[in-house]
Amino acid sequence: MINVAFVGCGRISDLHQLGYQGREDARILAVCDTDLRRAKQKASAWQVPKVYQHFEDVLGDAEIDLVELLVPHHLHCHMTIQALRAGKHVSLQKPMALTLQEADEMIAAAEESKKVFRVYENFVFYPPHVKAREMLQAGEIGEPQMLRMHVSTGKSKTEWKVPLSAWAWRFNEKLSGGGPLIFDHGYHLFSLAYDLMGPVKRVHAWMDRSMVRPGIYLDAPAVIMFQFQGSRKYGILDFAHTPNLVMDSIYYSDDDRAEIIGDRGILIINRCTAKTLDYPPLVLFRDGKTTEVHVDRYEWHDSFIDCTRHLLDVLANGGTAKLDGRTARNVLEFSIAAHQSAAVNHEIVLNQKAVKIDRK
Repeated sequence: MINVAFVGCGRISDLHQLGYQGREDARILAVCDTDLRRAKQKASAWQVPKVYQHFEDVLGDAEIDLVELLVPHHLHCHMTIQALRAGKHVSLQKPMALTLQEADEMIAAAEESKKVFRVYENFVFYPPHVKAREMLQAGEIGEPQMLRMHVSTGKSKTEWKVPLSAWAWRFNEKLSGGGPLIFDHGYHLFSLAYDLMGPVKRVHAWMDRSMVRPGIYLDAPAVIMFQFQGSRKYGILDFAHTPNLVMDSIYYSDDDRAEIIGDRGILIINRCTAKTLDYPPLVLFRDGKTTEVHVDRYEWHDSFIDCTRHLLDVLANGGTAKLDGRTARNVLEFSIAAHQSAAVNHEIVLNQKAVKIDRK
C-alpha cells in the first residue's frame, strides 16, 4: 500500500485525488495546508485520517511514502528537496521550478535519494493527446512537419469560481516565475510539444500584456515559434486574452487546441479544459477525407486520473515516470527560452543539458 500526503489543498487538489479513488494499492493518508480549516474540509470530503498544518510534520510521518506537492511555484525547489531527503517519493505540480539552477538541484537530490521524482503533467495524459501521439508514431499522417497549438481565455456560467485573491501570487513573478498564461498554464503546452515532437533546439517569441484590472496584467497576446531537433520540424504556440469569449466548461475557461501536420495527413485535437468549437475531440484528415477518431474518454479530469495512475504503476512495477526530472527540466528550459526571446527580441538556442551538481 502506497500512503500519500497531499501538501496544498487548493482547488486543483480535487482533480488530483480522483486517481486514488477505488485503488487498493494506494490511499491518501494525510492532507496538509497552512489553512487548517481548508485541510480539514478536504480530509472530511475525502475521508482522510490525518490532517497537518506544517510540512515538516508530513516529512516526519514515517507512514508517508509519496508526497503530492500542490504549492506555489517559488516553494517547488525547496520543498521537493526536503521531501526527497526525508525519504519520500515526490509528485510535483507544474511548472518544475523558477530557474534551471533550481531544476538541477532538484534532479541531483532525486538521484541522491534514489526516490521517484516526477513533475505532474496531466496534458500528456489527456486521452485524445495520447491517441494522437500513438497515431503520429505509427506513421498515420506521414512525416510530421508542423505543430500548431492555441490557447485563449474566456468565460462560462458553469466554470470553476476561483476568487482573484487565490490567483494573486501568480501575478507576482518573484513567486510565480512568470505570467499566469505562458509560464504557468503554458507549461502544459511546452510539455505537450516535447511529448509529441521531441526536444526543441531554438525559439523566437513575442509577448504582449493585457490589463485584467488596474495594475494587474495578463501575459497575452503572445506568439512563440520554435524548431524541433532534427530537420524540417517546426511549431507555433499562440496565446490570446479573450475574456468575453463564451465557453462550455466545468473547470477553467481555457480554449486549448492542437494541430499536427504531416506530409500525408493532419490530426486536430479539440477540447481539453473547455469545449469551444463543436468538433469531435480528435479528427484525422487524410487521403482527401475528414474522419472522427473515436476516443472513449475526453474530459479534462480523465487526464488527471491517468496521470496519477501512471505514477502508481511506476512505483509498483518500476520504470520511468512522466515527466521525470530531466525531461521536466528540458520543458522548463523551453519555457524560459521563450521568455528570454521575447525580452531581447531575437531567437534563443537551447542547450538541453542538465548541469551536474557536485555535493561533495
